Formats: sequence, structure tokens, C-alpha cells
Amino acid sequence: MSYKVDNAVIMAAGTSSRFAPLSYEIPKPLIEVKGEVLIERQIKQLQEVGINEIIVVTGYKKEQFKYLKAKYGVLLVENNEYLTRNNNSSIFAVKKYLKNTYICSADNYFITNPYETIVDDAYYAAVYANGETAEWCMDEDEEGNISKVTIGGRDAWFMLGHAFWNEKFSNMFIKILEEVYDYPETVNLLWEGILMEHLDVLKMKIRRYPNNYIFEFDTLDELRNFDSSYIKNTRSKVLQFIAQNLMCREEDICSAKVLKSGTNEAAGFTFKVGKECFEYIYETKIIRRI
Repeated sequence: MSYKVDNAVIMAAGTSSRFAPLSYEIPKPLIEVKGEVLIERQIKQLQEVGINEIIVVTGYKKEQFKYLKAKYGVLLVENNEYLTRNNNSSIFAVKKYLKNTYICSADNYFITNPYETIVDDAYYAAVYANGETAEWCMDEDEEGNISKVTIGGRDAWFMLGHAFWNEKFSNMFIKILEEVYDYPETVNLLWEGILMEHLDVLKMKIRRYPNNYIFEFDTLDELRNFDSSYIKNTRSKVLQFIAQNLMCREEDICSAKVLKSGTNEAAGFTFKVGKECFEYIYETKIIRRI
């Protein structure tokens, strides 16, 4: 059975704290990669195949996304729980729109447009890991449905990129989400974690893609590997400030890792210059060798 795609949801509410310090200044979906804003590239890819009902879920620095409504005609829906819950709250915020729907991550970069107007079945995009991986790996049963998801694995297909929910899947997922939403153990779950626990009724295929087709940048170092323009010019006032104070180049600053505050917000980040380790605190602008 085939399904005509009704719409797409792009999840863009999170803080992307691992992308420090760039995400402190601008939401990761709004960074420019190889001359295009990440989320704009994805919106255009959806519209190219005729998917015009696009819902963008915002939260962190939501005001920076407002221009997308006028520029592309997208619908903006706020997730006001983005700081206290994982991305299951973004799904909950848009549950009334879920039908035959693409579920997209705003920070994905697709070399070639992966979207289609007609889709055969519910699926999760996947690429293959040769050797060990810490990603979410999938097994499938004889009917081709995902039968098991494990965090970490070896020589396996793992989740990366978008998913497609057919209307049956959407209805079942919403039903389960509403039932478990107020459970304390649900708060920190990704929507994929809920999928993992209900594979007996949430039927979804693995959609396989070749390597170097879907990209996701979790850190500045990963972005630099893909877009070399960020090596010498990070577009970050924070990193420019650090380079000036340490009398080094922006390209010398690497291995940034977020420091969380008690409220789970980013307090600052650690980084390296050569073999030396430092930390930077946003509020005080203090740079300290550690």
C-alpha cells in the first residue's frame, strides 16, 4: 500500500547544547552550511516535491525562526516544554497535524533530496556502520519491520535522518504518547525511545541510504570536517573573543564540550588550544585554564 504525503514536521525546538558555542549564539538549524541555512535547505527540498504544509516546532530562541513564516509559508508551533522534556514534547505539541507525515530533524543535511510525494510505508532512514558504533542500531523481522533497537552495536544499520509516519502509525503513536506522557520516565525519552518500547504495535520499516548521503553535525569539529570554511572563520563572537584573549587563531580552538548549569541550560563550555584545556563561562566571560 502506498501513501500520499500530507505534510512534514521539522523539529527545531532543542538547544543543541553539544554544538557549543555556536548554538549559544544561534540555533543550530539556522547556521549556514556550504552557503545555505540548514533548515531552509530542508524546507526547500520538501517544497520541491510538492509538500507545502510544513510545521516547524520551535522553542529555544524561537524568535529567530519567525522569518521562516513569511519567507516560506511554514506554520510555526511552539514547544514550551523544550527545556524540561526530550523531543517527545515536540511530537505532543503537533499531534493534531500528524497524518501521513514526514518527521524531520532541523539539523540534517541531505546531499540529495530524499523526500517523495508518495511513500510505500512508514520508515526510519538509516545508514550502515562498519564496525563499532554508539548510534541507535536496528534489527528487522521477516516482514521487514523494525523488530529491535539497541543503543550501540556493530556492523549494523542505524537511525540517521528523517522518518515517515503513515496515518495508522501516527494514530497509534499519539494514542501511546497520550497514555504515557505524564509518566516521570517519559520526560527524558526521545520519541524513538517510545518507539523502541512499542515495536509490537508501532510498525515501521528501515529505509536504507548510502553513506555520505545524510549528515548530522553534533559538534563544531564535525561541521568543520564537512564545511572547511568554519576552520578559520567560526562565525562565533565567543570564539573570536577567546582567540583574541588567548592570542591564538580561531582554527586553533577545538574539542568544545558543553558545561551544563543546574537548570540544564548551557553555562559554558570546555575546549582545547593545542594540548592545553580551558573553560569559558558565558555569564562572566571568564576564560580559565583547567
